[in-house]
Amino acid sequence: MTNRRRAGEFAETCGGGEPDQEETLRFLGDPATFGAPAQRVDTAAAVVFLVGSDAYKVKRAVRFPFMDLSTLDKRRAACEAEIAANRDNAPGVYLGALPIVRTPGGLALGGEGEPVEWVCHMRRFDETATLDRIADRGGLDDALVDQLAWAVQRAHRRAPLRDGARAARELETYIEQDEVAFAERPDLFPPAEARRLTHEQRLAFAVARPTLLRRGRDGFVRRGHGDLHLSNIVLIAGEPVLFDALEFSDAIASGDVLYDLAFLLMDLEERGLRRAANRLFNRYLADAPPEAMSGLAAMPLFLSLRAAIRAKVEGARAERLAGEERERTRSLATSYFRLALGFLRYRAPRLVAIGGLSGTGKSALAGAVAPRLGRAPGALWLRSDVERKAMFGVAETDPLDAGAYAPEVTRRVYRRIDDKARCALAAGSSVILDATFARADERVAALRVAAEVGAAFDGLLLEAPLAVRLSRVIARSADASDADAAVAERQRADSLEERGWTAIDASGSAVSTLSRASAALRLDPEP
Repeated sequence: MTNRRRAGEFAETCGGGEPDQEETLRFLGDPATFGAPAQRVDTAAAVVFLVGSDAYKVKRAVRFPFMDLSTLDKRRAACEAEIAANRDNAPGVYLGALPIVRTPGGLALGGEGEPVEWVCHMRRFDETATLDRIADRGGLDDALVDQLAWAVQRAHRRAPLRDGARAARELETYIEQDEVAFAERPDLFPPAEARRLTHEQRLAFAVARPTLLRRGRDGFVRRGHGDLHLSNIVLIAGEPVLFDALEFSDAIASGDVLYDLAFLLMDLEERGLRRAANRLFNRYLADAPPEAMSGLAAMPLFLSLRAAIRAKVEGARAERLAGEERERTRSLATSYFRLALGFLRYRAPRLVAIGGLSGTGKSALAGAVAPRLGRAPGALWLRSDVERKAMFGVAETDPLDAGAYAPEVTRRVYRRIDDKARCALAAGSSVILDATFARADERVAALRVAAEVGAAFDGLLLEAPLAVRLSRVIARSADASDADAAVAERQRADSLEERGWTAIDASGSAVSTLSRASAALRLDPEP
């Protein structure tokens, strides 16, 4: 029900006194209280009692530099803050803050009497349905990743705005805090590498700072989840639900929405799930306007900070453990540390345009290439069919009428993906353009985008016989493309003569097309 790891993360390096709460804990652990035995789960900052379909969380009476729960009033405020921070995203989970009161007959949950403690009352869910568990079972498929992207999108859109300048200052303090923590653990974090990480993060912050401030003014800095990783997302009734948002510090939970997303992307990267990370990244940004792409300049810093904080936390946690578990945790800390360094490694942005008539397999190829192109979490994938639907404000799989495919509309679609590509490339991100590119002027325009920002360019034009294309188009379902067999039969492409473009035989399997494309693009093996 609760995220045990999260509570420990923020408390591992701190200490605090704890007055006697034993009477309350005995009351909640007594089978007579609920008419059935309750399962007790202890964390560094809370004690949770699970019974039937309910969960009751008691905040420990502790004081840390970032969180003070030392008095009853503060624990009441913390319970109310936790409910408020999570109710929008998980209304069926977070039910309310309840007092434990003293009555003539003893302690009681709720009702009249003197409050002696406060608890968060939550609806219990299946702990095996959290996304970390699902990922461990290999169940994080494309459909679930898409649902997850939309859930995070919705959460960010309704999250309250926050001050961008203050959020930027907070990021800078994380770099300084991590520097101190790494210096204290030379056995885990080699001093020369730790100094290099701090230096590179400071440089990355200095470069990104103007962008962060501008994004704050443009509404991209919000009171986010604050602790958005797979363990804090659960599948309920087939839908991903974000829970256990960071409640004790508005400052820590607030920041650029891409910094909030970066925790989740980093979690997937650490697990070796680059394909899922890239899909989540792209689905989250699918309908974003061109100006939103500027935030990608800060993505390496965001990912590095998330990994560095996890490295620091796991290093501190290892000191409380022994034996094999201690060594595993130390290994995890060093893994996060290496990730933090790796995210800042420069990779020159590339623009890859993938064209072809309907049924040549453009999108299947783009989806396979994007995770392998550029810096983590892979290339930004801009698909003309998706952009067209976004322009008309409809769902990707909702059909559009013929007017939406008029030549002038199509020109607007190409201008839109070119504009987004230009912004993303300037921000250092590699980009894949996925469109028909049947006209020579469309292909030349894509090449020009790369030239304008000094990025490398490769264009692939997929080719397949009409019979093959028709069979694929007819077999499609629930796709962003509205092209049917009649459209496929009418399509024609200008002869391929443009510099930087290569024809690729796409008449065979998706695997063979990917192999040819990978050779043409000189791609490294999959991460």
